[in-house]
Amino acid sequence: MLALGVYNTLEILRDREPGIFLGDEEGNEVLLPNKYVPEEFEIGDKIKVFVYLDSHERVVATTLEPFATVKSFAYLKCTSVSPVGAFIDWGLEKDLFVPFKEQASKMRVGSWYLVYVYLDEETNRLVASSKTNSFLDNSLVLLSSYDEVHLIASHPSPQGWNMIVNQKHLGLVYADEIFQKVTPGDELTGYIKKVRPDGKIDLTLQRHGYRSIEPNADLILKELRASGGFIDLNDKSNPDDIKEVFQLSKKSFKKAIGTLYKARKITIEKDGIRLID
Repeated sequence: MLALGVYNTLEILRDREPGIFLGDEEGNEVLLPNKYVPEEFEIGDKIKVFVYLDSHERVVATTLEPFATVKSFAYLKCTSVSPVGAFIDWGLEKDLFVPFKEQASKMRVGSWYLVYVYLDEETNRLVASSKTNSFLDNSLVLLSSYDEVHLIASHPSPQGWNMIVNQKHLGLVYADEIFQKVTPGDELTGYIKKVRPDGKIDLTLQRHGYRSIEPNADLILKELRASGGFIDLNDKSNPDDIKEVFQLSKKSFKKAIGTLYKARKITIEKDGIRLID
């Protein structure tokens, strides 16, 4: 069966006036319109396409790459609003529908929203929802401290930033652990700090302990080279100044420059750090 909202690898069956027909191993067929047909192909070739419903609700294939697929989250722009819901741009000719009942707040044209894309089983239509927490589950979190994870910034809270973890769970990066600008929809690499007994996930954007020293030291070296070999920051500098330049806490910065000093790659001077040639 052709899977809607995801990529399918299909066989080219025949070439006709509107385009080429593709098929799967179960005998299902779909049209790839002429504008997406590759310049060179042969009957029997395999081709990777995205399958969705066109403006007439017909199953169709495209070689365009959408910004999101079924069962995934993405930060998308609202293009229009109708009496039944809103439509958002997901990189295809037909915009993605967001019913009013699936809007966490009323969508407005030109604004961006974090949404979850899914297949509505009742209507067999691809739709999206900005009520993202409904599609996250922390009842079974098979993650451990120090694990590297993929994050999507969801929304801020008084404690910090709520993050979607590996497209499955909800986690939190505390405000005092954030040393860079974060906006909704940002995709980041994070690390598990702790998984609590109730399933709540504490996150950090920095590697833990000694694991962070090497990449942080490398970051400082690169910045030093780009700055002509000297930066007017050292272990006595204001934490805010360090954060602005390196997006690191003062503690992490001190550990990294200590490593570089011991390796004789820098000198720590009264008014900054200097690269040793």
